[in-house]
Amino acid sequence: MAAVEVDRLVVRRGDHLAVDGVSFAVAPGQVLALLGPNGAGKTTTVETVVGLLRPAGGSVRVLGLDPSTDHQRLMPHLGAMPQEGGVYPGARPIEMLRLVASFHARPDDPTTLLERVGLSHRARATWRTLSGGEQQRLSLALALVGRPEVVLLDEPTAGIDPSGRQLVRQLVADLKTAGVAVIVTTHDLEEAEKTADLVVIVDRGRVVASGTPAELMRSAGTAEIRFGAPPGLDTAALGKTLMAGVDEVAPGEYVVGLEPTPSNINALTAWLAANDLPLADLRAGRHTLEDVFLRMTAITGEIPAVRVDTQERPAS
Repeated sequence: MAAVEVDRLVVRRGDHLAVDGVSFAVAPGQVLALLGPNGAGKTTTVETVVGLLRPAGGSVRVLGLDPSTDHQRLMPHLGAMPQEGGVYPGARPIEMLRLVASFHARPDDPTTLLERVGLSHRARATWRTLSGGEQQRLSLALALVGRPEVVLLDEPTAGIDPSGRQLVRQLVADLKTAGVAVIVTTHDLEEAEKTADLVVIVDRGRVVASGTPAELMRSAGTAEIRFGAPPGLDTAALGKTLMAGVDEVAPGEYVVGLEPTPSNINALTAWLAANDLPLADLRAGRHTLEDVFLRMTAITGEIPAVRVDTQERPAS
């Protein structure tokens, strides 16, 4: 049984259709990354799963309950981290954690949890004096203190430094090991590629692609060679040598429309060497999740690149 089931969800904000037929499912012990550009409907979807918004159509079930009508029954089992706010400016981290812990039957230890998110030294600072990254860490701790079975994290790494991102990654991995279903919205596509079992990309309120990170990256199209070199290469001359099209897709970033065979890679590097040009990096035959995201969210039609029935996928 899925911990979270979203079926053809429709949500309106006034006259605006914010979510238009979104479907996905998350099993216990799975991490789902919900990706999309600003305004795509990610936060609206999360707020509906939490029970803050009512669907205009479709349905949402969390642990078999309706988040709107069964809100009070569901809340002890649900942990949610909003994008920002939700804490009184004068409150202290340890006080907030103890307060929220008191609402739960079997909470985590506030002092231990504060240490896990790296805020022990700021236990008695006020919310208003915490940095943006520290506020994010506290919001994450507040979402986890009740030992929830389902966790929703809305942009958990926004404003957090590299060590903080590593901490969030480890906490998400720990939740997965514990059998918790996790939904993460993020603009950190590299993080999603590394941590998510399932990815759903939404744009303009609709799902444009879904599947595992590996499936989506395989769906990105014809194999190609991508490399970095000084800007302004003579792409026509290189293309003539390789007998393939060469495009400078960004300053110093090039794409060659060739299979990444050893002979083709050798021809490319030999041309660079002959022209005394450095090779900054080389990526052959593998698209990243960012490649898929940029391609899918640039599509104006309604045909997705790939759809995978996540409801039938076993937990990994």
